[in-house]
Amino acid sequence: MRQSGTVDQRATPKSEEAMRKEYYGRLHRKFILITLVCSLVPLLLVGWAINIHYTRFAKARLTSSFENQVEYHRKIIELFLKERSSKLHLIAQTHSEEYLGQMTNLAHVFEVMNQEAGSIMDLGVINEQGMHLAYVGPYDLMDKNYSEALWFKKVMERGLYISDMFTGFRKVPHFIIAITRQEDGKKWILRATVDTEVFRSLVENVRIGKTGEVYLVNAEGYYQTSPRISGKIMEKSPLPLETYHEGIRVQTIEAGGKESHERPRKEIMATAWLKEPRWMLVVKQDYSEAFDEVNYANYATLIFLHLSALTILIVSVLVTRHLISVIRKRDEEADQLNQQLLEAGKMASLGELSAGVAHEINNPLAIVLTERQILLDLAEWTPRLDDNFKKELVNSLAQIDAQVNRCKRITHNLLRFSRRTRSVIETVDLNGFLSEVVELMEREARSGGIKFMTSFDQNLKPVLSDPSQLQQVFLNLITNAIDAHDGKPYGTIHIKTEADDVNERVKVTVADTGAGIPKENLKKIFDPFFTTKPVGKGTGLGLAICYSIIQRLGGAISVKSEVGQGTEFTIVLPRIPPQAVQERVGAAEMS
Repeated sequence: MRQSGTVDQRATPKSEEAMRKEYYGRLHRKFILITLVCSLVPLLLVGWAINIHYTRFAKARLTSSFENQVEYHRKIIELFLKERSSKLHLIAQTHSEEYLGQMTNLAHVFEVMNQEAGSIMDLGVINEQGMHLAYVGPYDLMDKNYSEALWFKKVMERGLYISDMFTGFRKVPHFIIAITRQEDGKKWILRATVDTEVFRSLVENVRIGKTGEVYLVNAEGYYQTSPRISGKIMEKSPLPLETYHEGIRVQTIEAGGKESHERPRKEIMATAWLKEPRWMLVVKQDYSEAFDEVNYANYATLIFLHLSALTILIVSVLVTRHLISVIRKRDEEADQLNQQLLEAGKMASLGELSAGVAHEINNPLAIVLTERQILLDLAEWTPRLDDNFKKELVNSLAQIDAQVNRCKRITHNLLRFSRRTRSVIETVDLNGFLSEVVELMEREARSGGIKFMTSFDQNLKPVLSDPSQLQQVFLNLITNAIDAHDGKPYGTIHIKTEADDVNERVKVTVADTGAGIPKENLKKIFDPFFTTKPVGKGTGLGLAICYSIIQRLGGAISVKSEVGQGTEFTIVLPRIPPQAVQERVGAAEMS
């Protein structure tokens, strides 16, 4: 379609668009960086510091609690052994060898001891040659000689001895408590065998979580009680043997591995030595279980911390995008205002120029027309002129008249373009108004094989506008649409109205199936004096005038086109233009 005119919004040059895009990108990154530095970094630093401090504090408390448990168990074991040792010592000091050497007396003492404690398996009185003087218990040991036994030598040397676990004549693991007494220059021994099951239950039944175990090892590293998870009593412990130390030692060790065919794991182990006998109390537990609550609290804290950081990051990005979009929108609005001001200044200057040019051209045109009429009159009243010459002269004068009239039309359009007179506002029924315009142009369109199609919104309310200027706009658009079908045997022009009651506006669309407008020309079609029509068929003022009129009426005009498919002009008009509102306000103030 061949049209004329200029675009109301200038396209930003590509280099400027790239610079703007780079600027907004830098601004976006700067906003996010500032937000992260001011909020996210302090949050992470404080959160991690609190997490580290809490972890250390919680682990210190758990370690202290672990030590307390070990100390408590050690005291219970030591109290158990001390109580039995004190009982034996009391019996030995308060009874003579002769008294205890009688079976009935020893049995009575044995019964009394088990009534109070219930943990002595047997009781025996042994002379300094290692032979039993009396024995009470489930085993037949009266004929056994203990002079070569380790415990016998130790008790004779020390006076009080608690042995390690051994099998002895019984062939089952047990340990003894033995006391010596000197009487009439001779030594004798009161020996008690501690019930192994009672003692083991005292140690082994202590439960610390699901993976905890408590056991005793002697100075050579042999189990004195059976560990709950691995190992048996009197077996060699796989742990490195520790030297005697005071207090409680807590350490982290690696358990399992290739040799044991177990998955390597960390364990927390606490050790404490008993004073008598020199047994080491061992308390172990899986590291993960021991610090499960601490780890859970750490994980929860870290998850919350990182979720908070992620939330801050997402909110920062979203808020920054919103701010950048607002800034971009404000910049675009400022550009539009600047462009409108520039266009308004150009149009004002062009209008003044057009008015001056039209005035200056009209004066010589009037003289030319006068002189043409004089020549025509002379040709009519001069009888001696040759007929052929006279005919040529009349034709030339007619051509002068046609060209002068064309110049007058151009100057008339210039004056109309430059004129800024106030519109005559009336109530206009757009559907009826457009029907009259179509009826007026239908004959011309039909001659070119063009049909009109109308789609009028029946709910369209009347508008306040200038009917004469609207007529000029629609006549220009329809004339251009008809001209766009040059070279086509047929075509259609579709005129559509649509109400927008929410925004108090109406929309009119004029679409054709003509040749279309190249993309590069769409930017210029509303420019004054721009035309794609052949020389002599267009002045380039039609669409510029349409654009100026629609703007004065408070509306907007836009175009979209595709080469070979056609062109569509869209006009949006307010139901009450700004000028009419001002006139109403003025009239109200006058009244």
